[in-house]
Amino acid sequence: MQRWRGLDDVPADWGRCVLTIGVFDGVHRGHAQLISRAVKSASERGIPSVLMTFDPHPMEVVRPGSHPAQLTTLRRRSELAEELGIDVFCVVPFTSEFMKLSPEQYAHEILVERLHVAEVVVGENFTFGRKAAGTVDLLRQIGSRFGFAVDGVNLVAEHAVTFSSTYIRSCVDAGDVSAAAEALGRPHRVEGVVVHGERRGRDLGFPTANISPPEHAAIPADGVYAAWFTVLGQDPVAGSLEPGVAHMAAVSVGTNPTFSGRTRTVEAYILDASADLYGQHVAVDFVRRLRGMEKFDSVDSLIAQMGRDVDDTRELLTRTDVRG
Repeated sequence: MQRWRGLDDVPADWGRCVLTIGVFDGVHRGHAQLISRAVKSASERGIPSVLMTFDPHPMEVVRPGSHPAQLTTLRRRSELAEELGIDVFCVVPFTSEFMKLSPEQYAHEILVERLHVAEVVVGENFTFGRKAAGTVDLLRQIGSRFGFAVDGVNLVAEHAVTFSSTYIRSCVDAGDVSAAAEALGRPHRVEGVVVHGERRGRDLGFPTANISPPEHAAIPADGVYAAWFTVLGQDPVAGSLEPGVAHMAAVSVGTNPTFSGRTRTVEAYILDASADLYGQHVAVDFVRRLRGMEKFDSVDSLIAQMGRDVDDTRELLTRTDVRG
């Protein structure tokens, strides 16, 4: 898969393509349907498929400070798009100038002149151009004028719930990572770098990896979760953890109220393995919330509960074996 950073990366000899457009945060089941439609159409036409997304999130430019919690990093989005068969992953910088393009300018300058689209595949609620004035119907009108087709795809829904990034963020925020996984088609992932913490877990007999996620990452509600822990990349790790292999982990999200903590952390206790993970880029795939965050009367009570959390994690992940 090719990766373009901006439209200046479009090759000079670029031909026609099938394009799908969106933020695609989460690359959830609805997004997967759109992307698969674009890939299928491109294959039938014998031309490349292109996914165009944006960075930063458009809301951060339209209303600074309103950046929604991020379900997937750009790198993760590109990986998932590649798994779905996309030929080109194009990240367009979303700037104030880009935001001011009229729908007609957007379609003519970007879709026609730069990307030479033969077809555009978007969700039925897709909007584009200044003040989101462009609709799928308007895009069809423009397409008929410039010679490209438009496929407006119905949104994916189950049990009267429409799967969307907003819905998934609300599930994650509530700690319902099981519902989030159903909409995503896989467990919700939080990536980050392992940093030094207070080493309290080591003192309690449960050494944890303290994970520092990127800004805006969608962190589940405070509590303890059964999860899969993976060291990303291929560089060797000192210890018994193999990079790229998912390991069972009991993950605590919160402020450690038993010790009057104030800083919210994500800490993973990895079952049946140990390693020097400081500085490693890692991923945590949240499978299920085991319990909420509690303040214990004693350290012994906390240690006993942590032992039960580990047993519950092992039992659940052995039985389900659902990985990211």
